[in-house]
Amino acid sequence: MIRFVVLCSLALVCASVPVRGAEPKKPNVLFIVSDDMNNQLGCYGHPVVKSPNIDRLAARGVRFDRAYCQYPLCNPTRASLMTGLRPDTTGVNDNLAHFRTKLPDVLTLPELYRNNGYFVARIGKIYHYGVPNQIGTSGVDDPKSWEMIINPRGRDKDDEKLVRNLTPKRPLGSALAFLSADGTDEEQTDGKIATEAIRLMEQRTDRPFFLAVGFFRPHVPCVAPKKYFDMYKLDEMVVPRGMLNDRETKPAPALTVEPANYGLSEADCREMVRSYYASTTFMDAQVGRLLDALDRLKLSDNTIVIFWGDHGWLLGEHGLWQKHTLYEEAVRVPLICATPGMKAKGKGCPRLVEFVDIYPTLAELSGLEPPKNLHGKSFRPLLDDPQQGWKAAAYSQVQRAEKDQKYMGRSVRTERWRYTEWDEGKRGIELYDHDADPGEFHNLASDAKLAETVKQLKTLLAGGVTK
Repeated sequence: MIRFVVLCSLALVCASVPVRGAEPKKPNVLFIVSDDMNNQLGCYGHPVVKSPNIDRLAARGVRFDRAYCQYPLCNPTRASLMTGLRPDTTGVNDNLAHFRTKLPDVLTLPELYRNNGYFVARIGKIYHYGVPNQIGTSGVDDPKSWEMIINPRGRDKDDEKLVRNLTPKRPLGSALAFLSADGTDEEQTDGKIATEAIRLMEQRTDRPFFLAVGFFRPHVPCVAPKKYFDMYKLDEMVVPRGMLNDRETKPAPALTVEPANYGLSEADCREMVRSYYASTTFMDAQVGRLLDALDRLKLSDNTIVIFWGDHGWLLGEHGLWQKHTLYEEAVRVPLICATPGMKAKGKGCPRLVEFVDIYPTLAELSGLEPPKNLHGKSFRPLLDDPQQGWKAAAYSQVQRAEKDQKYMGRSVRTERWRYTEWDEGKRGIELYDHDADPGEFHNLASDAKLAETVKQLKTLLAGGVTK
């Protein structure tokens, strides 16, 4: 009897002692991107747009209110984020180049996870796809990044002939075009993407996962089932109105749409705003399906969820539409990060962060060692204290071409100012005071009273150029 009691006591003691060398369970990563998504969302304070699921994610994470992409165009911004390197280093300045042409051995973010035992899969658009032409293909993908790839193709491809194009001289991928579609969410490409991602979550239990889920909407053509269009009344849609001489104060390279609003009527502009909002709400519903699956499968407590839009999108500000500019609406992006055990749950963060910061942040959150040459800074501390002091500036750039001559526009954003140079200032300079002019209407670059501010920002801008 005594021997039995002793053995039982020893067993209890041994059970209470951690096994030496045992590693904590690695967190999963659900990496969600929306294509051409601006900050017009409920959680960012928009009074009209319905985004209950992204709002739900923001309520359990940190919403970054001053997050900026490095390049307001799909391929360059995605290449920069996925490598953690600025566009001057990746060499990607258009939608055709591949970052491995210049950096054949670069270690991408998903590769880091693959090298550390994760199941790594891509569903939909993570690296660049031409939309809508390359839907259903791998686009400008990077096969080394993934263990598995899935390229869904929905009825939106088959229904392209039904799309209404308000700018018929432009191809669908860069046109103001839309379709209030028949059928269900699950028939659309984005619906199929959500379905496949959920299937992988259900099947993968043996290893931690890094699931990259890339939705195509609200990228034009703005296609969504009819019920999402019905959520928005056309007469309640607002087309931004600037100052009468707003465009006259802008350097020529800053204006990508001529004439203003493509010459469209107010009614057509309202149609396009509604279509963009409908596509946004449709995409939001697919995000909701992913979050529901995490909860149902009891994965939420061990999954890092990050949501981002690859760049902004203008809806008539300054008479401009779409992207490829250096104004706030094009380079400011939605970014939400929710992690197990974070302290600042449901908070907004006013500090400046950049897309190049995402790679080192996810690596730190996952306990992985990232490459030493990354250009960003982990914002892990902001997930506990979003108000603490942080970086002084965020940098964005875009390339222009005139008569076969290429040059760069570069912009630096501080918490107060935006300063932009076109062709190192030879083709124009812009300065905007966001404290007084968040719409960037008043170009103050020639104001003699701000000469010292221009000088300081010029120096700051030069510090963000990384070769």
